[in-house]
Amino acid sequence: MADPQLNAPPCASPSVPTSGIRHINRRHPDRFTVVGNHLTQHRELSLTAIGLAAHIQSLPAGAKVSIKALAERFPEGEVRIAAALRELEAHGYLARTRERLPSGRVITRTVSYNNPGAAEPSSTPSPPKRPQHARPAPVLPLPASATTAAFDLVAALRCDDPRLLLAERDVRRLAPAVDAWLERGVTPEAVRRTLTAALPGGAIHHPAALLAHRLTAMLPPPLPAAQKRARCPDPLQNCDRCDRAFRAPQPGLCRDCSPPAPPVP
Repeated sequence: MADPQLNAPPCASPSVPTSGIRHINRRHPDRFTVVGNHLTQHRELSLTAIGLAAHIQSLPAGAKVSIKALAERFPEGEVRIAAALRELEAHGYLARTRERLPSGRVITRTVSYNNPGAAEPSSTPSPPKRPQHARPAPVLPLPASATTAAFDLVAALRCDDPRLLLAERDVRRLAPAVDAWLERGVTPEAVRRTLTAALPGGAIHHPAALLAHRLTAMLPPPLPAAQKRARCPDPLQNCDRCDRAFRAPQPGLCRDCSPPAPPVP
């Protein structure tokens, strides 16, 4: 009897598993969805929840994923689908929030997360970096025909209505028109009421144009000289000597600081 050959090579292992799953993979050129193994092999999710999560991740944005819509698509029924959705919410694969619309209707917003463990990227772009040696914006001078009181009146209109927030260049452009009202004997309070009364509803896209139209179209006529003197008191002045406030048509000295009138002969 021949001796056994101990140096014979062992039998090669079969390339095909004798039991278990066998994969035959083909590349998907289109219509495919990348699903992580952390979902497909999740130890705590039910098979219904895993399949439902894979289906939701394959849907385009805006697709309906309500319990009713999913129950119409699959045979599991609303009870099992609702339970699977709660599982996905508990493990971070789904987020559902309720939101009330201006009409009073309450809707549900659903967000799907294909990888809950990863950090969510920020959706807001980072603001541009300001140069280190950036020059401050120049302060524009007031027009020669405008006063500080008119500038302050126009700039403060946003306190009456936030929609009347104006750029500085628009405030300086409107200030001379406000001075024209003040010169005609209209009080600053009356100008403010005229500019802010009966504003249109909704957003005001061009507040400077609206105010410019009102200042031009509603400009009152000047008062007669006699009525102007009777109805409009002289403006307040500061005494050039004691700095006391007094009313006079022109700056100068108050009554106490003025030299006594010469005696009448």
